[in-house]
Amino acid sequence: MGEDRRLVAVVALAQGMAAARTPRESWRAAALGACRALAGGFAALSVWERDLGRLRVLVNVGDRAPDEEEFPEGEAYPVHQFPEITEFLHERWVAGGEPNAWVETAQGPAAGRPGYCHQRVAALRRRGRGSCVVAPIVLHGRAWGELYVARSTGTPVFDRGDADFATVLAAVVAAGLAQTERLEEARRLAFTDALTGLANRRAVDVRLEEAVERHRTRGDVVSLVVCDLNGLKRVNDTCGHSVGDRLLERFGSVLSLCGAMLPGALAARLGGDEFCLLAVGPTADDVVKVAGELCRRASELELGEGVACGVASTEDPIGPVRSARRLFRLADAAQYRAKAVRAGRPVVAGREGPDDPVVRLADEPPHGPAGERRRFRGRH
Repeated sequence: MGEDRRLVAVVALAQGMAAARTPRESWRAAALGACRALAGGFAALSVWERDLGRLRVLVNVGDRAPDEEEFPEGEAYPVHQFPEITEFLHERWVAGGEPNAWVETAQGPAAGRPGYCHQRVAALRRRGRGSCVVAPIVLHGRAWGELYVARSTGTPVFDRGDADFATVLAAVVAAGLAQTERLEEARRLAFTDALTGLANRRAVDVRLEEAVERHRTRGDVVSLVVCDLNGLKRVNDTCGHSVGDRLLERFGSVLSLCGAMLPGALAARLGGDEFCLLAVGPTADDVVKVAGELCRRASELELGEGVACGVASTEDPIGPVRSARRLFRLADAAQYRAKAVRAGRPVVAGREGPDDPVVRLADEPPHGPAGERRRFRGRH
């Protein structure tokens, strides 16, 4: 491949990773870009999981064998089967060498020659591939994993020039992975409450809209638990805001624990002393049971005065739920009623008969009595 074509390939790889919106898209763009740049038939990106002592495959692209999934859930190999990841990469690099790529063939090592790797050679033969180039990826000054590109039997074997080019591609991939990490961290911060580590209001807005759409199109049960932590103002006024923050953190932990009882539930802090749980799939009764456990555990906290808890579920008789806004208003109204009557257990919308006061309160126009008693969240 000429220098101009290689430059174009490097730029294309970098642009592909930059356009990725998720880690998976970034991994796939890295593998595909390297595969095309090196005129390979197959490529994989793997990460070295030091704590588990294994090399885990993140993505396989190109001409995959029957046992190679694009995004495998459990394809991992003990590091001792690939000693070059620790011996060649680590020891030579620490000694002042570079983390250069090397070539393996179906007959044994070729360009680069870090040492014969029986497992790689066996895999090449088993999958009908004639050669591969392996490029270590270094991220934040540490060995992160490897980029692997293979060619099928009967095609030209990778040479020293290909190995050198693969080393360059691995550096470009490392830069793309670093950018993906930064973007993921930014997204995480954008959807995370800084004090409790729970999801924040923005995350709830997004997930609730998606959940209600699933309810409308597929009939999925969507339930929302809205909580108001009682006594926070008293704690702040008498003990200081640092103690109040500890109360919020402790309740956040309780909410997270209870949320884990509902598969896939989202635990969030809406702001101030207000929290919520969003569950898609579990029955309304299961959600109410967990909400009751949340009330019980909150009442046992050393600080605070328990929690007012309201529940709204599409499985209960609350009428059609065509928008996230309505489900939120119903849960909010149930929470308001729980607070007004000092209930020690959840108040559930739709369970007090045909003229349920919670449903009526939620559906009253904002300028009516409900609007005077409670300012519902207008963003929904």
